[in-house]
Amino acid sequence: MTDGRRARADQRARRINAAAELLDGGMGTADVARQIARRFQLSERQARRYVDAARERGPVAVPEPAVVFTVRLPAGLVARLRRHARASGRTLSSLVAEALEQWLERNRRRRGDG
Repeated sequence: MTDGRRARADQRARRINAAAELLDGGMGTADVARQIARRFQLSERQARRYVDAARERGPVAVPEPAVVFTVRLPAGLVARLRRHARASGRTLSSLVAEALEQWLERNRRRRGDG
């Protein structure tokens, strides 16, 4: 079966999507759970959780793997970012990623790249 660790976000998404595909193909819940358990070497109980998630939400986006890199930022900016992260219940990484995505998109549109 498994080694007791939690699935990564991309693994979870792939398992939910596999279950959603089988459900869309007309397979019954119990059969989908058995197939997902075999395919991903899970217990049927855990596979059923993925099937339930697929039934509730349908297919989900598979997140890209994250990498760590270091940047130097002014201390005041980091302090403001940390306060905002705490107040919004988000992580520093998610805030920075969102800000960078928005910045890149604005610059792409400004250049006419797409």
